[in-house]
Amino acid sequence: MTVEIELRAARVRYGPLEALHGVDLAAPAGLLTVLLGRNGAGRTTTLRALAGAVPLAAGRVVWGGVEVTRLPAYARARRGLAFVPDQRAVFGTLTVAENLELACPGGGSAGAAMPFPELSPLLSRLAGTLSGGEQRMLAVSRALLSPASLLLLDEPTQGMSPAAAARTHALLARACGDHGRTVVIAEQRLPPGLRRAVSVVHELRRGAVVFSGEPAER
Repeated sequence: MTVEIELRAARVRYGPLEALHGVDLAAPAGLLTVLLGRNGAGRTTTLRALAGAVPLAAGRVVWGGVEVTRLPAYARARRGLAFVPDQRAVFGTLTVAENLELACPGGGSAGAAMPFPELSPLLSRLAGTLSGGEQRMLAVSRALLSPASLLLLDEPTQGMSPAAAARTHALLARACGDHGRTVVIAEQRLPPGLRRAVSVVHELRRGAVVFSGEPAER
């Protein structure tokens, strides 16, 4: 199994507090990986470390066999990484269409390409005026419409209706199976709709990995 991206002995500190304690974990290429854990377990920090949104105090980030520890977030994005954070994941002062255009210049707002048809009548609305669930749909759409080969998403279905959440899970599974992308998501619990699609689960607790393996092994 080829590894797409991994953390090796990664430590992250926020001031005097250490959020990750020598974390080792890997996401296999072209498959779906889920980071599980309660709030404060280190899931969000792990995703941010992979994306380059927070620096490592120690350890390494290796992507495609190349160390990218010191590569800034914007450079990782240019290299093919799309990151959907848990908050402020859209440009609130831009319209929905403009947000999509940034992700996919020249075709992002085309209705036929819209991952979520619910957004089609909202293209002229400012993204900051959307509901929480609509903003998550927009953020996920931007990642899916981008040319990125590696997608990192922090609680992508937060605030969505059950139907929209189910569609999100199907789209993320398809991004791996049909399009060969690598997807890593962070969730508090393993979504039932993703159980069959997930290849690897890493469970974190208090900044450390306490389990790594297939979902059936938990």
